[in-house]
Amino acid sequence: MSDIDATPTPLGTLALQTIAMPKDTNANGDIFGGWLLSQMDLAALITASRVADGRAATVAIDSMAFLTPVHVGAVVSCYCDVLEIGRSSVRIMVEVWIPSKQDGQPIKVTEGEFVFVAIDENGRTRAIKA
Repeated sequence: MSDIDATPTPLGTLALQTIAMPKDTNANGDIFGGWLLSQMDLAALITASRVADGRAATVAIDSMAFLTPVHVGAVVSCYCDVLEIGRSSVRIMVEVWIPSKQDGQPIKVTEGEFVFVAIDENGRTRAIKA
């Protein structure tokens, strides 16, 4: 988990941005963690496909931490940082940030580490070109 500092900023590159909608809420009116996880997976896929120069698939989510709820209407921004590129895999840290309802300052709401593998047209693992 990243240390909280006085001027928090996302690590990595903006890979996906969307708006949290009412249909994605639980009974308390907060956004479902599963919806947020799916947005993170999409952001990581965009990054992994670029690194792999083609098709890639999620093989693991090594860690996940939810720090604060996401409210309806929040602009959800997913930032990806490539941690490691293996022979056929890529490990990516995904951070999700939203603007604060009070002052618009960025708030980190979750982070997770995703592992993808490059696959060929038959769904078999393939090497990532250097």
